[in-house]
Amino acid sequence: MQEKDLQYIELLKQELMQLSASFETLKLSVSKCQQIGIKDFYTFEEQESFDSLTSKFSRTSDLFTQKVLRTSWMLLHEAFLPFIDFVNVAEKIGLIADADSLLIIRDIRNQISHEYIPEIIFDMIPEIIEMTYKLEINIEICRLFLETRKWI
Repeated sequence: MQEKDLQYIELLKQELMQLSASFETLKLSVSKCQQIGIKDFYTFEEQESFDSLTSKFSRTSDLFTQKVLRTSWMLLHEAFLPFIDFVNVAEKIGLIADADSLLIIRDIRNQISHEYIPEIIFDMIPEIIEMTYKLEINIEICRLFLETRKWI
């Protein structure tokens, strides 16, 4: 194995630890927001819980797509591709479970980043919760792929 690959493997292990920690806090936020439920009016504390959920969803999805998947891709010695092509190829080779769900996750993440009207964010919460489970499936498939390659 090349020295550069060994460096990528070490980086990948660090990124996976960050991802794991981030995902655990995301799951806690999902649970808390599910308990709050959908209402006509939210207290300030409930609004903060939803803000926390959206922030954690964005951060966790970025860690997965922009760190873990990209580092894995470098270890595969593949050329960089636009995101849509990248996830389609990643699905075909078994690096992820579902390209379509990652495209939706990225779209949600972008909506969160550019949305400034709280009511619209509240409307997104059920989809964010649903896509958190899809994100978890993709992360698990990625871990299995990396373990098979003996990179982690």
